[in-house]
Amino acid sequence: MRKHILFNVAEYIRLSKEDGDKAESDSIGNQRKLITDYLKDKDDFVLYDTYIDDGFTGTNFNRPSFKRMIADIEAGKVNCVIVKDLSRFGRDYIDTGKYLERYFPDNEVRFISITDNIDSMKQAYDMLLPIKNIFNEQYARDISKKVHASMKTKQRAGEFIGAFASYGYKKSPADKSKLVIDEYAAGVIRKIFKLYIEGYGKIRIAAILNEDGIVCPSEYKKLNGDNYRNSNRLDSTSYWTYSTINRILQNEMYIGNMVQNKKIQRMRGKSKAQDKEDWIVVKGTHEAIIDNETWNKVQDLLKRRTRNLDLNSNMSIFAGFLKCGDCGRALTKKIGTPGHGGGIVNYYCGTYVRSGRQYCTPHPIPHLVLEKIILEDLKAIMQNIDNMREVIEQNQEAAVTIKRVNENEKNRLTAELEKVRKLKKAVYEDYRSELISKDEFVTYRQDYLKKEALLEKQLKSMDNRQDEATPDIFDSPWIKRLLELRAIEKLDRDIVVEMIHEITVYENHKIKITYNFSSELETLFKTVYTNKENIG
Repeated sequence: MRKHILFNVAEYIRLSKEDGDKAESDSIGNQRKLITDYLKDKDDFVLYDTYIDDGFTGTNFNRPSFKRMIADIEAGKVNCVIVKDLSRFGRDYIDTGKYLERYFPDNEVRFISITDNIDSMKQAYDMLLPIKNIFNEQYARDISKKVHASMKTKQRAGEFIGAFASYGYKKSPADKSKLVIDEYAAGVIRKIFKLYIEGYGKIRIAAILNEDGIVCPSEYKKLNGDNYRNSNRLDSTSYWTYSTINRILQNEMYIGNMVQNKKIQRMRGKSKAQDKEDWIVVKGTHEAIIDNETWNKVQDLLKRRTRNLDLNSNMSIFAGFLKCGDCGRALTKKIGTPGHGGGIVNYYCGTYVRSGRQYCTPHPIPHLVLEKIILEDLKAIMQNIDNMREVIEQNQEAAVTIKRVNENEKNRLTAELEKVRKLKKAVYEDYRSELISKDEFVTYRQDYLKKEALLEKQLKSMDNRQDEATPDIFDSPWIKRLLELRAIEKLDRDIVVEMIHEITVYENHKIKITYNFSSELETLFKTVYTNKENIG
């Protein structure tokens, strides 16, 4: 380069959490002032632009402002880069060396690190730079371990440590480690869950949001001024996609649980997905967008792997609930063609439709017939419940007996819960004493946690009942809901999702309906008829 060439300067500034106690001396303001003072008496330097990466690690170059600076170099707008010190530019020896020893010289870009006294126009540059780079990389590795341990502690305390909040939330202005609801985005989240429960597939939901002009999460963050870049290549678009909807429907953050440590960051910018058992989940850390009832409905539907091939609004209210009684495969909806039952909806075994009669029989059932059978069955159940209510109300002695049965059941559940908790504690002690492996510990612990949650749910349901014997037996949310639906004349998707777990279809229009309230109904019938026999 000629000595009197005019240099268009890129002032590059970086600060990240890994700087720890040095945050004051390495602050954005301090770096900017140092570079400004350096340029004061240099007539051949003209500041073209300032590039700031605040909150980005130095172990890789995946930084938005750094990329913008490189783009300006490529466009011929910048031919000099100035930093406070070499660590502000980067802490990775290999990648830093590529830029300073090859890229900048090839593009005739002068590089200056002020406090390191490094200037690419000076001869000492080539000898000093590799030593500085090695030191910086070693420092980065040491500090990374400390930062990782500190972040784990914060995650376990339920503090949010991410750069960007999940779509639907934003960082609290008063405390950046807390999340508050972003009302606009939260409305979109609620809409997604509602549409999925109504039977819309993930692809169709994405299409609806795109058609309505609702910007996707990454674009929304950019519109709000966040310097956001989506690292998920499947979601890195400017519109809603299947994978975005799928990820949202499974994100526990929306029921108020803080979910972190899903990925582990490694040197050179690479990250690795963590096993789900290694995620750090802290419950109840922030306000929920989705209530537990809606969440549980959606998770149940996701497990069914419902496929909705009809992208129009003409969808089946039974999508995801019908299965063949012989081969177990889901039933497929078919609409009759003109002259062959045009407009009539029938369901057929999926194996028969795809592979033929040699693998399974058709199991045909018309939609109207299926709807009539289920509606009549629900009405019969409701009528039986009503009849039992009258029997109980007419016999106070029966009510007292029922209350005693419920108390005995509660005592049994309480004893069982205490036993499970002791077993859960014991298995942890066995693991600490190295009597069992980690895998065995995780398996046992998950089993006990599931049993504990189920027992707690059953006890909570019993605790919520009133003291009087008569209401006790009918105070189940399911029973009350069934009584509310006594006047029902037509099924819809909401009722199917709420009431039905599975519909098994056999030949000759025979079906088996498994309800979500089957256990409550069985308990009700058993209690009433046991009491009836005792009264005799």
